[in-house]
Formats: sequence, structure tokens, C-alpha cells
Amino acid sequence: MKLVSFLKNGNECVGLISEHLVYDIYVMYEGLPDTMNKLLAQWDTIYPDLLSVSKKISTSPQIKRQGIPINEVRFMAPVPNPSSLRDGYAFRQHVETARRNRGLEMTPVFDSFPVFYFGNHHTVLGPGPVSCMPDHFKKLDFELEAAIVICRKGKNIRAEEADAFIGGLMIMNDLSARHLQMKEMLLNLGPAKGKDFATTTGPWLVTLEELKEYETTCKKNHVGKTWNLKMTASVNGKPVSEGFLSDMEWTFAELIERASYGVDLFPGDIIGSGTVGTGCFLELNGTGKLNDPRYTEQWLEPGDKIELKIEGLGTLQNQFLVEPGNYSILNLKKQP
Repeated sequence: MKLVSFLKNGNECVGLISEHLVYDIYVMYEGLPDTMNKLLAQWDTIYPDLLSVSKKISTSPQIKRQGIPINEVRFMAPVPNPSSLRDGYAFRQHVETARRNRGLEMTPVFDSFPVFYFGNHHTVLGPGPVSCMPDHFKKLDFELEAAIVICRKGKNIRAEEADAFIGGLMIMNDLSARHLQMKEMLLNLGPAKGKDFATTTGPWLVTLEELKEYETTCKKNHVGKTWNLKMTASVNGKPVSEGFLSDMEWTFAELIERASYGVDLFPGDIIGSGTVGTGCFLELNGTGKLNDPRYTEQWLEPGDKIELKIEGLGTLQNQFLVEPGNYSILNLKKQP
């Protein structure tokens, strides 16, 4: 199933996608939740009913007439108010290339355990415009990722059991203001103002049974499901990135195991994969300059439109707009 959150008469609704139509499940069937967060909180009870609803939509002409054309729907983030946001670091190619471009060897620590950082779950957005401050446009970057949404509460979840806690997958763009990020990380803390302004997700949440045909074997000595899904990014219609979700070294199951150690995960928590190889300008620019000192760096500019596509998960489209005014946090920097 493809599950979506959308606005109708100014109110958040949860729906199913079928044949380019959106169906408001709360209106169609009494007793089903009216928001994604309520649906995730009742996942074990509601999921069988959703599968039944999905089958009825595809076979009933009467029900089909209740569908709303996709192009008439204003989509939100699939999980509009996630309970938390974590982002992993699971693709070897991205880590290895980024380190090489900085003159560093690949760290063996990468193979020891999966890592993640916490993002700002209050700034998760869906498809559409993204407003950024002027300082964000100093080396504004995208990051081509997939993400999972947790559908069951759990603590100390073993990787061998962790796939059962995944409600579905969606596309994620971990936006990064690289100038701010690099300045603050000189103090050896994680990215803060370079990351906390926006993360986009969407256009929908795809449940695991719909991705069955894409399942493949994970990397040697790893545990958990992985999916052979092609990932691409284009900016203003020009392709810039390409990779595969199956290139993840660490699986989502292993990220769940790590994230749940000693703490509860909750329905609605989001965990990103980290950036696929070639999946951001930081990596692409570094490689370009390494190969040709005359290489011209590319970053996202005001008005740019980006499309992230992942096979089976759809296309996430965003355009970047600049907030009015000249307020700059960089100008507040004190001189030693």
C-alpha cells in the first residue's frame, strides 16, 4: 500500500493511493484513523483492515468514484509530526568517497557498528516549497536518502526481529547548509544549525508487502531486509546522482537495533539511511575538484527545483525559496 497524509479543507487527513487516485480512509470506512500518527499508533489492529480496504478499492467501481485525482491533492509529509528523527550513515561509497576527497583514508570504525545522529523532527516537510534563510544558501546541499517509519513500540530490539517494526519506506532529503555545518563541527559536535532547518520526506509511505518483489540479499555478515531500488536525483531537470538502496552496508534492521538499545522506539519515529553514493553536492564537488582543480562547485540556489526518485517509492519534488530579510547568524560571530 501507499499511504499518504494530505490537506482537505485545511485539515490533515490520511489516505490510500490507488491508480493515481487518493482515498480518504476515514471518510470511506468508519472506525479507521483520520491521521497518520493515529494509524501508526494502532498499526497492529488497523493494518489488516487497511489491506482489506486496499483490495476493495481496486475491485469496486462504486468506491473508485470516491477517489480524488492526485494532481488535485495537497500532500503533506507522510508522517507530518514524527515523534523523532534519526539519520544513519549506512552507505560505504558515500563515507569512503567523502573521506578520500578530504585526504583521509577510510576509517575501519565504519565496519564496527552503525551510527546515526538526531535531526529536528519539528521541521520535517513534504513535497513542495521549502523556505530557507539567507545563510542556508551558503553551500545549500541535498542528500538523496530513503527512510523507514517505525510502527510498533520497542526497546532493545534485536536486528533479527527488527524488520517487523518497519511500517514502510519513503524518500528523504536530508537538507544541509554546508557552510554553517562545517563551521560548527570544528568544535567536534554533530551538525546543528547546518541541518535543523528542514528535512523533506514523501511523497508517500510504501508498506513492505508492496516492496516484496524488490527484496534482495543484504551484505555479507549483515542482518535484515534490503531492497534493490534505483535512486536518482536531478536539479532543474538535470541528472546529478544515481545509486541503489541495496548498496547500504548497514541495514535498517541493524540501525533499529542500535537506536533501540536502552531506549524505546515509538510509532512515528523516522530513521534515515544516510546518503547514497554520489547523493549530495558535497561528495560530487569534492570528487570534481580532485579530478580537475578548475572544477566549478554546484550548490542549490534560490528557485532551484529538485526531484529525488526511488524505484517503488515515487518522486519527491521540492523548490527552494529564500526567506525575506537579511538576518544572518554568521554576522553574529564574535572575533577572537
